[in-house]
Amino acid sequence: MENDHQTSLEKALSKTETDAEATLKSAIAAVSSIKKFRMAAKSGDLREMKRAIDASEQSVAALKQQFANAKEGWVFDEEIYLSSKDFLVEVIEAAAQFGVKIFEQDDRLYCYPFIIRTTPNERCVMINKTREKRLRPSVLANHLKTLQNKPIRFKPETLLECLFAVYSIAVKTRGDHKISTGAVVPLLEVYDILTLLPGQSKEYAKQEFARDIYLLDQSNVTETKKGYHVSFHANTANRFLSKIITVITQNGGKKEYYGISFRYGQ
Repeated sequence: MENDHQTSLEKALSKTETDAEATLKSAIAAVSSIKKFRMAAKSGDLREMKRAIDASEQSVAALKQQFANAKEGWVFDEEIYLSSKDFLVEVIEAAAQFGVKIFEQDDRLYCYPFIIRTTPNERCVMINKTREKRLRPSVLANHLKTLQNKPIRFKPETLLECLFAVYSIAVKTRGDHKISTGAVVPLLEVYDILTLLPGQSKEYAKQEFARDIYLLDQSNVTETKKGYHVSFHANTANRFLSKIITVITQNGGKKEYYGISFRYGQ
């Protein structure tokens, strides 16, 4: 998309930053003139008073004009731009300059282990569940690099126990004996149970669930406290295509999951 006034958010903000810097210089000059005005009044230097008043008036007028120019210079339609894929592409390109790998899928950015989605009406992005208001692509990309360098805040043991509890509920609907047979339960069924309460699917989106399954799958945590071992299953029949969940991996590939099962002592 070619914006009518700027080709990118980065360029638009860079120009406005320059305008704001010029405004700040004008403000400093105005403050300096007003200080001289004050000193003339304080000392009673009547000859200097007139010059100080004139200089202050001119510098304040210059400041007002410079601010008006800066204000008029910000004509970027940010809501439309944030709603487009152009913003996502710009962030990906900025991230590449910092050595940060970001991949796009379903209008979301995947920056392992984070999922980023834009909320144009709020003028922010959500990094997992954290609201981030710094949207300048270079700043956002650098922030993501900082986040990636921190230890991953993910507890596979907690998720595994939660999945086993939900799996136990789901598999019992197939018969009490199924808990010992390692029956495969679709992960989407597990997700639906996890998000039964109103609004939970918004709080915990399918993309986040898929990401968490991938993180658990990549960990070495496979055994529950009760001694059951987890297995994840891929799709083996075309009729299950609608029940597949897909996640962007750390290297940008796609990994598909269909079901989950637990077996005791395996």
